[in-house]
Amino acid sequence: MISPASTSHPAQLSPGRLAELILESSADFAILTLDLEGIITSWNSSAEAVMGWSPGEALGQDACMIFTPEDRASGACQGEMSAARLEGRAVDERWHLRKDGTRFWGAGSMTRLEDKESGAHLGYVKIVRDRTEQHEAGQRLRRSEERFRTLFGIRTVGVMVWGPGLELVEVNDAFLQMTGFSREEALGKTWQDLTPAEFFPASMKAVSEMGAADENTPYQKQCFRKDGSRWWGLFAARRMNEQEVVELVLDITEQRLAEQAARESDQRFRHLTELSPALVWLSDPDGKLIYLNQHYYDLTGSTPEDAVGHGWASAVAVHPDDLPRVRAAWDDAHAREVPFDLEFRLRRNDGQYRWYSSRATPQRDGAGRLIGWLGSNADVTPMKEAERVLRASAETLEQQVAERTADRNRMWRLSSDIMLVADFDARIEAVNPAWTSVLGWSQEELIGSDFMRLVHPDDVASTLAEVGRLMEGLTTLKFENRYRRKDGDYRWLSWTAMPDERFIHAVGRDIQAEKEQAETLRQTEEALRQSQKMEAVGQLTGGIAHDFNNLLTGITGSLELLSTRVTQGRLGNLERYVSAAQAAATRAAALTHRLLAFSRRQTLDPRPINANRLIQEMEELIRRTTGPQIIVETVLHAELWTTLCDPNQLENALLNLCINARDAMPEGGRLTIETVNAAIDERGARMRDMQPGEYVVICVTDTGTGMSPDVIAHAFDPFFTTKPAGQGTGLGLSMIYGFAKQSSGQVRIRSQEGHGTTMRLYLPRSRETAAGDAARAVLADAPRAERGQTVLVVDDEPTVRMLITEVLDGLGYAAIEAADGASGLAVLRSDARIDLLVSDVGLPGGMNGRQMADAARQFRPHLKVLFITGFAENAIARHGYLEPGMHVLTKPFPLETLATRIRTIISDEVTE
Repeated sequence: MISPASTSHPAQLSPGRLAELILESSADFAILTLDLEGIITSWNSSAEAVMGWSPGEALGQDACMIFTPEDRASGACQGEMSAARLEGRAVDERWHLRKDGTRFWGAGSMTRLEDKESGAHLGYVKIVRDRTEQHEAGQRLRRSEERFRTLFGIRTVGVMVWGPGLELVEVNDAFLQMTGFSREEALGKTWQDLTPAEFFPASMKAVSEMGAADENTPYQKQCFRKDGSRWWGLFAARRMNEQEVVELVLDITEQRLAEQAARESDQRFRHLTELSPALVWLSDPDGKLIYLNQHYYDLTGSTPEDAVGHGWASAVAVHPDDLPRVRAAWDDAHAREVPFDLEFRLRRNDGQYRWYSSRATPQRDGAGRLIGWLGSNADVTPMKEAERVLRASAETLEQQVAERTADRNRMWRLSSDIMLVADFDARIEAVNPAWTSVLGWSQEELIGSDFMRLVHPDDVASTLAEVGRLMEGLTTLKFENRYRRKDGDYRWLSWTAMPDERFIHAVGRDIQAEKEQAETLRQTEEALRQSQKMEAVGQLTGGIAHDFNNLLTGITGSLELLSTRVTQGRLGNLERYVSAAQAAATRAAALTHRLLAFSRRQTLDPRPINANRLIQEMEELIRRTTGPQIIVETVLHAELWTTLCDPNQLENALLNLCINARDAMPEGGRLTIETVNAAIDERGARMRDMQPGEYVVICVTDTGTGMSPDVIAHAFDPFFTTKPAGQGTGLGLSMIYGFAKQSSGQVRIRSQEGHGTTMRLYLPRSRETAAGDAARAVLADAPRAERGQTVLVVDDEPTVRMLITEVLDGLGYAAIEAADGASGLAVLRSDARIDLLVSDVGLPGGMNGRQMADAARQFRPHLKVLFITGFAENAIARHGYLEPGMHVLTKPFPLETLATRIRTIISDEVTE
């Protein structure tokens, strides 16, 4: 420390003492000097304050002790001294170590220290400043921007701005896509023009709410499209200011159609079940009945109040003796979520019980979760009666032949199942009367005939195979085929058969009703699945609306606060609200460009570009973005061709590829950026889905995790991402693909899981010479106009015209305004001096900006034109590019950029 008594005028101090005072008074800077070997020779008090070591502890130590272990291992310390020795100064920003082992982000430099007189190299001076807080603030800002980019990824909501007369003064592209109108057709329309008359009351209510509370309750209504068809929308509005109201709309046509389809599907399901002879029912996952068809109520005499809300285990119609079995079987099926299949008795409304075969299948949603049970009960009383008769006959057969014969005859006569005795050649020996009741054939028509002539042609082969099994002595327990009725129809029969030495004895149960029941069940299951699918679509649409409302909260909140402060006269510190709005607008514009990129609709400003130079200028940014754990290499072709593309979009594409490569190497690795020239022939072009020709190829290769073939197949799909939720939008590669295709190029992937990935970006060769990059303009420093220079500004938006003319006036240009193409063309037809035409593309009156410019060039062939627009329509460019003398500037844009572009275009400083 320096005492007050020891202070002197700086001119009175020796150089050494003056240097010592400077070192000690640099409160924010840790300053240390090193000898040629990197040993610390001096250590100021700020170094002790920042890093914790006292001078006594630091002097004589290797300066590498303040570097992190990983930087020491990579030789960063020696590299910094080497750079300072060779270049005189090495700038450094990295993590450094304190004495207690904690880290801080240090920014500074190392400078070569030499004798002024002899020039001898004496050592080094290292200056470090603690910038941890600023570094972490920057990191937080980048993370915040990433979150906002993700939030702004929704592009399915229409936006309308209504003027004081409730006429449209602005709409977004989503609204135009919903309605089919062009922007020129939509602007100026009132809500009455777009709304069917039956929805006027709902709209009037919304307008009334706006007058009372400056916002309305979200409501649904139909609107007209351009072609006269209708669509459903969910609308919500809020007043922006005294003159304008902003209204948001979500197209819910699919949701409404899904709801209607679900209702129709439910009606069809109920109609089918009402026609079914079986008892059809639905239950919830726990087995509580939620629906039974009318046949159940007619049969049992029950009411919905008696049955709905209860299960079969507690249904009053179940026979008391069967109830324990029903409960046990149901509990087992419910616990294991397997089909339920049981026979039990149900009481009819006349008090009698009949046997029913109850079958139910578990119903699941798309995720496999149990959502209910669908079942049916078929009357099997005749079969049970036949079984009873068979059992009774078997029990008495050995004791009383006469009774056995009588029982058999009764069963033979009374059974509703058909019975058959035939030899192994299929000749019928005996049939029971059920053949007549079931199939219509009499005993006389069947005895002695071949039963195979009654079998359905499609079932002949399987029936012969089953007869062969019987000839081998095997028993048929269940075999199904179709037999022809006398009237020509076929009915399904289920056979049980047993052979003896000479004959086949068979019983066939009519299962036609069961087959029809099964088909009904299949149709109802399909109807239920379709209903669930429609419901899922509706839920998805509602989810998008929820997310969009969350997104709007941040924007509308900033606007409300700004409006409130101005109304209250509290004008101080308004900049933060303006800055927040500008930042949001910038992020929204960036997202719009990304969305337009993968849809191949963004405005390109193609120029001859030296890709090597662009990569070299981005190299430092890429290294900082990828981090120290990634080794970045560049292998640039010495004689690389010039390419024609938008340099800003190329920078975005290259940075996205490098970020993806970084994310594929979580443990670190090597990232290589390579440029080559490539001549693609017809065969190679077909393999890459591109046009043959000469291309500049930019390759980005990583040593990361690689991609599976399935991931490669979907990599360019919009919103496809393999990153965890919240860490990626899935737009990066889509944007790159859109940019490459719109630039008449291509992008291709070569990857293998565990062996890294190579992304190849093909861009067309240009024969023009690449121009150098201009520095970013500042509005106050923009070049001034020459005397008499005049600019014609054509835009239908008064605010835009006002801003542009203000800029022109400030730069000394004379400005002429026009609100539409016809007015602008009239000025251009006059003898007025026009040095530049600045025009929007979308103009009212039937003539857009490009048509106006083309018409003007008929009599002003050298007219210079600057289009300002949001995205490239066919009306702007031919085959994706502008004609010589025509330029484009994408909205929104900084005013200083506009000023510089105007001046450079007029002065012919922009490469044509």
